[in-house]
Amino acid sequence: MADNYLEKKFEQYQENKGNVQKKVVNNLSLNSLLLKNRSYRGYDSSYIVSKEELLKIADVATKVPSAKNQQALRFKLVTSEQADKVLKNIKWGGALPELNLPFPGTEPNAFIIICSTVPENKWIGVDLGIVSQSMLLKSVEMGLNGICIGALNKAEITKEFNLQYEPLLILAIGKGAENIQIIPIGEDENHNYYRKDGVHFVPKVKLEDLVL
Repeated sequence: MADNYLEKKFEQYQENKGNVQKKVVNNLSLNSLLLKNRSYRGYDSSYIVSKEELLKIADVATKVPSAKNQQALRFKLVTSEQADKVLKNIKWGGALPELNLPFPGTEPNAFIIICSTVPENKWIGVDLGIVSQSMLLKSVEMGLNGICIGALNKAEITKEFNLQYEPLLILAIGKGAENIQIIPIGEDENHNYYRKDGVHFVPKVKLEDLVL
């Protein structure tokens, strides 16, 4: 009887140990997603993002928080067949204008146009940040990458896609084809990203300078 008791206790210990390990793995997984979630400005053109993949990414919006639970954002999914309509109406790589990014042949072929059913306000801004970051994290989880694009010709994008609501932000989605590295900096150092020897460096302010 004592043996059975000890055996059961050992099994419980092993089960609890496994649960703890799973929690640790999940925490590391989030950290990994955050580190991999970089703003890619160059993509593998041979990989075509599917409508199904975009739907999985957009589904994030049904699960994330929303300020005042207003849920006023709407999403236009753009696949490769219509990608040119977006590409000609956006600008990016503002800190590296001399490079004219993206380089020819490295353009993304899928986008999510984020629109609002109500006039833009601070609460829409909150939701925009929540949903865009969450969608990009989902993209990384799926083995994809992306970038938020705020420099868009709203009038032309609205016209090209016959949008009912105002477009506020565009997410480019694809297979990233760049080497991106984070470098720690002090709060008073230059925050601009830059490129050197084919590597894209992204300065990030150190934790000790962020915490008040």
